[in-house]
Amino acid sequence: MEYAANYGADWRKEIETWLRNELNHDAFNPVRASEEFLGSQYPGLDFRETKLNDFEMHKEIAREIVRLDSREIILRSDYVICYYDESAQRGAGTKGELTVAALLGKPVYFVRGMEIADIPSWVIGCADHIFDDFDQLKKFLSEKYSD
Repeated sequence: MEYAANYGADWRKEIETWLRNELNHDAFNPVRASEEFLGSQYPGLDFRETKLNDFEMHKEIAREIVRLDSREIILRSDYVICYYDESAQRGAGTKGELTVAALLGKPVYFVRGMEIADIPSWVIGCADHIFDDFDQLKKFLSEKYSD
C-alpha cells in the first residue's frame, strides 16, 4: 500500500463494505488500522517523512505496523483478499502478508491488476484462487460464504 494511489484505500473500502453488507463478514483494513495506530501513538507525525528525516524512528514505527498487520492475519483473519498490481509489486508488505497467510493455511483470494506473466511466482504460489477482477471475486465469495 506504500506505493498505491491513496494507499489502496479505495478498493479496500469498497470490498470491506461489500463483505459487511453481502456476507456479514468483518474485515481488517490495514490502511485504516495504520492510520488509527499512527494517529493514536504518533499524533501529527508524518510517517513518510521520517524515512528521510529520522530513519531509526521510521524503522521502529514500521516494525510496529508489521507486527500489527501480521498479528491480525495470524490471530483473527479467516482469509486474505489481495489486489496485486504494479504498486503492490513495488512494495514488500503484500508479499509478506501473503506468505504469512499461506504458511498458516489461510485462504488467499487474489485479484490481479496486471498480467499473470508479470506477477512473481512466489506471490502466485501463495494464492489459493486468482481472479481477473473484483466481480469474479465477489461471485466466488457469495457462492462460498452465503448462508
